[in-house]
Amino acid sequence: QVQLVESGGGLVQPGGSLRLSCAVSGSIRSINAEGWYRQAPGKQRELVAAIDSGGSTNYVDSVKGRFTISRDNAKNTVYLQMNSLKPEDTAVYYCNADLWQFDSGSGSYSLYDYWGQGTQVTVSS
Repeated sequence: QVQLVESGGGLVQPGGSLRLSCAVSGSIRSINAEGWYRQAPGKQRELVAAIDSGGSTNYVDSVKGRFTISRDNAKNTVYLQMNSLKPEDTAVYYCNADLWQFDSGSGSYSLYDYWGQGTQVTVSS
């Protein structure tokens, strides 16, 4: 059974830093793309940062220059380094991954979408 296990959230003062981790466990062939989303109270979930299989990244404008997404392929883990945090970064952060898995029904590999359980990030003095 594939799971995405997140860690690293918490309470931090404005200007501080946190690093989120998302580890993929279970039987997969490879990771196609991964991303971090966030959802603040009363707001829609938004894509914060993404990284594709080739290592290309993109970010929402509000975090450019402050957040960095990266991946350790050997550990099947994606990270989100968050620096210069602001109160408006407060949200539940979710990891998302598109994973290649063997589909016994079709006898071939297919892409499946998974979500982590979410981790709370609170930026407050």
